[in-house]
Amino acid sequence: MITKTQLTDWLRNSAAALKENKAYLTDLDAAIGDADHGINMVRGFSQVVQKLDGWEAGDIGGIMKSVAMTLMSSVGGASGPLYGTFFLRFSASAGAAAELSDDGLLQALKAGVEGVVQRGRAQPGDKTMIDAWDSALRALETALRDGLDLLPALKKAVEAAEHGMEATIMLQARKGRASYLGERSIGHQDPGATSSMMILKALLKSLE
Repeated sequence: MITKTQLTDWLRNSAAALKENKAYLTDLDAAIGDADHGINMVRGFSQVVQKLDGWEAGDIGGIMKSVAMTLMSSVGGASGPLYGTFFLRFSASAGAAAELSDDGLLQALKAGVEGVVQRGRAQPGDKTMIDAWDSALRALETALRDGLDLLPALKKAVEAAEHGMEATIMLQARKGRASYLGERSIGHQDPGATSSMMILKALLKSLE
């Protein structure tokens, strides 16, 4: 079972990873976007961490809903609504639980990503965060179905997310500001796919 404490650790580890890679994410975004992805993500997750202690008495759904609202109000650009939607749908899937089963975590992550797809209308291959998440969730679902424990299954998911992230380099952007560049977007790694991979890696770290 995945505990509430492990999930709040996930948020703290995500914030730390994003802060550590703030300049890298911003440099990636400078090539094909507004040069603010790292700045925006760090601002949003810093706000989440500052407020976490006040939320921890609640259930998982309540905590994640508060995360969603904080990100929507504090993260600029497209990332705020997209990551906000991810955590809002995660919240709805988790509900009033105090802990999640392996499958419960998978379903909450899937619900989050489905929300992002509906909000951003991006599909795999469009050079967005979906390229990392879709690969990761396919790998996680397959691994769990094959009987792997959660940690080795999550390791496979992180590896798949990294492959999905790296695959965005040779894709032409079809969504977001990067799509305005057309073929000039080819050759650059997508910053949203990169931050998504970091957040998934932070989840693995929190459960190890």
